[in-house]
Amino acid sequence: MTHIRILKWVSLLISFLLVQACSSPKNEFLVYVGTYTGHGSDGIYAYHFNPAKGELSPLGLAAKTVNPSFITIDSAGRFLYAVNELDSFQNQPTGAVSVFAIGRQPGKLKLLQQISSLGAAPAHLSLDKSGRYLMVANYNGGNVAVFPIRNDGQLGPHTSMIQDSGSGSNLDRQAGPHAHFIQATNDNKFVITADLGIDKVLINRLDAKTGSLTPAGSGFAKLEPGSGPRHLAFNSSGKFVYVLNELTSTITAFSFESENGTMQTKQTLSTLPRNFSGKNTAAEIIVDAKGRFLYVSNRGDNSIGLFSINSVDGSLTPVEWFPSGGKTPRNFEIDPTGLWLFAANQDSGNIVLFRIDKTTGKLNQISDSTKLSSPVCIRFLELK
Repeated sequence: MTHIRILKWVSLLISFLLVQACSSPKNEFLVYVGTYTGHGSDGIYAYHFNPAKGELSPLGLAAKTVNPSFITIDSAGRFLYAVNELDSFQNQPTGAVSVFAIGRQPGKLKLLQQISSLGAAPAHLSLDKSGRYLMVANYNGGNVAVFPIRNDGQLGPHTSMIQDSGSGSNLDRQAGPHAHFIQATNDNKFVITADLGIDKVLINRLDAKTGSLTPAGSGFAKLEPGSGPRHLAFNSSGKFVYVLNELTSTITAFSFESENGTMQTKQTLSTLPRNFSGKNTAAEIIVDAKGRFLYVSNRGDNSIGLFSINSVDGSLTPVEWFPSGGKTPRNFEIDPTGLWLFAANQDSGNIVLFRIDKTTGKLNQISDSTKLSSPVCIRFLELK
């Protein structure tokens, strides 16, 4: 009997170790961080990240460039694209987009091209699902533009430019249109834009052959007056979309019809805990890869809010709020392993790592913060 018990214990131990080995992340990553410059920062910074140990190691300045407040990386890991959030570029009332080659020397970026974004203060950019087009939202310009991507990573002349129009009820923030976010849907049939200035989510069809945008259906979904839609996130199925409203610190959940690109309001709820009082603006929204949890950042409450997602009807339920570890958490990102959340606290100048509980979605701060002046956007690149 003793030998049988020993064999059982050995078998259980081996099984446990195998599970741990399979679940432990083996890959390592480069982490690129865009910043606001002029306050101690010079551009885009690079870090090495070991997810097995939760270690973030600085590699220094990757590229000197002005106000790279939002960045994205192509799927092959060859090129990094950054907005330059400016109101004037080459003596024109526009911002810029910079294209960088990702170098062999760890973390270093080489500038390939810098062109007009076709509107002032570009605040967001993303690639369509085919990786053939770069799409830019110009905040002060109140417009969006689409650029084709050549084989060398550089951008050709724009294939589409749409100027938004109108205003909102908040006179200080909504005197005109302010395109703040642009993203293709999961099936790449539509491009969705959040315009903070006119309380609309704009819906356009994407012609994958030409890169042109044309209004789909009514062309928009309307938010409550003064909401200020800033960013949005789809669930994993693409059937539900969650719009983060900056000015009212709310989330509005919509159902999304993929055949005609229409959105129907389902639910609106606060991003804030009930006991909060004071001023707050919501900044970022992310759905985890499995579509079970949604996270938002609050600038004022200085927190990351966690919500569970009902897999059947897409509705949200508040779970808990976690201190961001600093002041003004503008952007945050979940690493590709799904085990870590990085929070970029703009005004306290630090990046904080949180371990994500895979069962509950809850966050546990595991490190002292990494200092960096005005961090505002985080992106990951797997090291191969």
